[in-house]
Amino acid sequence: MNAAAHWFFCVMIPVFIFLSPPTLGFDRIIISIPGPRSLSYLPIDLIPKIGTDREEGIHLQILYAGGGAVALNNLITRDVDFAAAGVPSAMSLRANGGDVVVIAAVDDTPIFVLMVRSALKDQVKCISDLKGKVIGVHTGTSSSKSSFQQLAELLLRSDGISPDAVRFVPVSQNWVELSALVTSNTVDAIMGGEPFASRLQAEGQIFFLANLAEPAIIKRVHGAHFLHAVLVTRNDMVAQAPKKVEKMVRILKRTLAWISSHTPEQIVDALQITDSREYNSLLYSLRKYPRAFSRDGSFSNTQLQETDYFFHSDGSDNFQGLLIKNMIDDRWVGQSP
Repeated sequence: MNAAAHWFFCVMIPVFIFLSPPTLGFDRIIISIPGPRSLSYLPIDLIPKIGTDREEGIHLQILYAGGGAVALNNLITRDVDFAAAGVPSAMSLRANGGDVVVIAAVDDTPIFVLMVRSALKDQVKCISDLKGKVIGVHTGTSSSKSSFQQLAELLLRSDGISPDAVRFVPVSQNWVELSALVTSNTVDAIMGGEPFASRLQAEGQIFFLANLAEPAIIKRVHGAHFLHAVLVTRNDMVAQAPKKVEKMVRILKRTLAWISSHTPEQIVDALQITDSREYNSLLYSLRKYPRAFSRDGSFSNTQLQETDYFFHSDGSDNFQGLLIKNMIDDRWVGQSP
């Protein structure tokens, strides 16, 4: 994908969505998330479709971003009221002085896939075979390293490879750009999410080298079961508009409860997807990852411990004093074992 096309998908499409008019008679909340229709953030995509925002007297507007770090940047520049992003990205932002408060869990399982172009199947048998290769990751911003890049680095180190031994190139987490990078042979591998990974696999373009949802990976790679997608806001929102924050959390909790009581088919149907290939790949992913989403938005102590390890897994002394518990305001959701 050339620079002009990349700019259009990362900048102009979010602007078009951002400028949509609010619904008459409802208060407006604006949230930025990666997407559209990235599995990890699907609960947010669903909100306007199933009307859980309107049940709280809110019209939710979604500003899509190329990745979580960009969504967080939209938050701290006050273009939006809330964002959903990966916790490691939020911690990276906080470590660099960014104002971000974690208020609810969106996911229960981090769903990431390290995928490799099918043409390289005979060359790449394990993670260490990626030495010298080009890996596509969402690279974040100057103040927030993306969860995708942090995870790619963790997997490389787990197989004895320095992250400096590969070349990272930036990608956005949407189907158009991911598929274009693979089919053009611009990258050798991608650290990406679902349902895009399974769709690329179904079309024969890639094979899975490592899937974080697999118990073997979680067991072998300490920190791999970190808390990923969360709902975040700023301290000024918590202090000056606590009722709005409470409503946003209630909207998310209503949506998570709706998801847990509906089938994968009903969830995909609610999204009103017209492209049959996208419909089928999303349906496949929902069936494949039945525990993808949080049930009630609460925080798991076990996941928080894994998250701290994951964030500090590079072994450096940078930001060693930063713990995820110090970024959480759990008054609206609580914690679980």
